[in-house]
Amino acid sequence: MFKQFFDTESSTYTYFILDEATSEALLIDPVASQIEVYLAILKATNAQLKYTLETHVHADHITASGQLREKLAAQTGVSALCGAASADLQLKHNDILMLDKQHINVIATPGHTLGSVSYLWHDRIFTGDALLINGCGRTDFQGGDAGTLFDSITNLIFSLSDETLFYPGHDYHGKRVSCVGQEKAINPRLANQTRDDFIAMMAALNLPKPKLMDIVVPLNRRCGITEDTIQQG
Repeated sequence: MFKQFFDTESSTYTYFILDEATSEALLIDPVASQIEVYLAILKATNAQLKYTLETHVHADHITASGQLREKLAAQTGVSALCGAASADLQLKHNDILMLDKQHINVIATPGHTLGSVSYLWHDRIFTGDALLINGCGRTDFQGGDAGTLFDSITNLIFSLSDETLFYPGHDYHGKRVSCVGQEKAINPRLANQTRDDFIAMMAALNLPKPKLMDIVVPLNRRCGITEDTIQQG
């Protein structure tokens, strides 16, 4: 079973995967304000949440991973390069997570941030902010680097089959899913662009700083948990 959730405030997608044979489940990029939605689907499906996985340390919303660990004993997972020492799983490139016999492959895709990762499950890849539909994540904070992002996308994500479905961490225009072949062909930031072209384009974006970044990033390095959250829980 697979389901895509959307948080309208931050335009964040969260993904739910359930192994129906064992009732083991995971969430990718859960948002704190949507925790009741996740608890409801877990109850409705009689699922046991095994993992909450982050594609990176987010700068625009608070993760629900810590709260879900407190409530359900789910293991939190994030790249070892993110500086999130409180996460249970410090993930590295080519790590494999299991839902019974189902493989979730960890692919390091840095560039948006130093610790950005993607998750490959069957014919689907969840790219966080590395690759977006008709776009890509910014590269000007948290150790981001445009050349590194170009390499991550073109050498790793675009090396997958053209039919591989790709699910982004955000979308601001109502798009829900694309595929590798389509992004290779028409993504305006990547199609027919050289590495130097991409670096120059990203350097010229001049984007404003995310308004919550200074609060949210340190909090998300603690899996979204504060003393107030612990006391309320």
